Amino acid sequence: MPSPRSLRRCLLAALSAALVATAAVGPARAASASTSAAASAAAVTFSDNFDGAAGSPVDSSKWTTETGDNVNNHEREYYTSGTNNAALDGQGHLVITARKENPANYQCWYGTCQYTSARLNTSGKFNAQYGHVEARMKIPRGQGMWPAFWMLGTPVNWPDSGEIDVMENVGFEPSTVHGTIHGPGYSGANGIGAAYSLPNGQAFADAFHTFAVDWSPNSIKWSVDGTVYETRTPADVGSNTWVFNKPFFLILNLAVGGYWPGDPDSSTSFPAQLVVDSVSVTTSDSAAGVAIKGLAGKCVDVAGANSANGTPVQLYDCNGTAAQQWTVGGDGTIRALGKCLDVTSGGTADGTTVQLYDCNGTAAQQWALSSANDIVNPQANKCLDVTGNNSANGTRLQIWTCTGGANQKWTVG
Repeated sequence: MPSPRSLRRCLLAALSAALVATAAVGPARAASASTSAAASAAAVTFSDNFDGAAGSPVDSSKWTTETGDNVNNHEREYYTSGTNNAALDGQGHLVITARKENPANYQCWYGTCQYTSARLNTSGKFNAQYGHVEARMKIPRGQGMWPAFWMLGTPVNWPDSGEIDVMENVGFEPSTVHGTIHGPGYSGANGIGAAYSLPNGQAFADAFHTFAVDWSPNSIKWSVDGTVYETRTPADVGSNTWVFNKPFFLILNLAVGGYWPGDPDSSTSFPAQLVVDSVSVTTSDSAAGVAIKGLAGKCVDVAGANSANGTPVQLYDCNGTAAQQWTVGGDGTIRALGKCLDVTSGGTADGTTVQLYDCNGTAAQQWALSSANDIVNPQANKCLDVTGNNSANGTRLQIWTCTGGANQKWTVG
């Protein structure tokens, strides 16, 4: 069941200005960048295997350690910096430790804090948009424990900016984890999710398990150890807005107590540890492409299946050829035949045509998919558009001020 929390993001308020940055988009390159340079940007990855000496802190180029308490969830811990609550173990693991202590007279929403723990995020260091997001972890056991691996949309304006919970566990359910999405109109207790339970009463605290989502435009799939147990699409949010076609950053934390898990009791053993073996995000444009369908059910097509720079992109009867197989990359590109969907000469005016061109990292090749099925070039703030609302084969595609018309609506896959 989804958690009854009212708000997960209170500790991030001070970071809001930094959340616009995204490491998922490579640095800009000149339009003449080589094909090999473009290929190197085709896969966007984040990985941390937590190698390092015992007692070392996490890699600060990848993670920020948050501090403070969380009144919104009525959690009991104080999140600390340093290595007392988050450190490498020298064996390739990050260990997040919850302790029943208060070494520095920390003050929480309920008075003097009773527990310490840690919460880490990649805000301003790495954002992902689509891909395979996973963590291999061994979670703690015990009443009141609340480990989580999750993501927040940028910039943070919860719940409108969105939340994807890859894995949450509450201590009173040792055999069960939850995957949930939160957004406008479906947050907190109304989050949309599902549970996965191990067979035969096994506990997740007994061994390492891999928790993942496979995230693509208008689709999120959750899995445990490779077994998919939940899929969500815009249809699941009804008349509400699907807010998951944009960048999100990663969060790891071990909470103590709160509305959902309840407080620790005499059966809870401290210190409690969330042991993280690895975290990775992989987005590869080498994945099989899909059709992009629009007006009259026809497809976005590379004219003549010609991969030369400047080849027009057009509307055409769907035929399943490589000229109609597109991949939406985590770097904001849309690709076919090894090249990128490109706004001609980087134009921003209504009627500027689109073409196929060497991928070069410029704003002319950046696209965002909206929950309303628009494909938008953010630089121009204009929509991919079928010229003249003409569904004839060979009609050129262009950018145009977004109108909500049928000639600007697209279905990916």
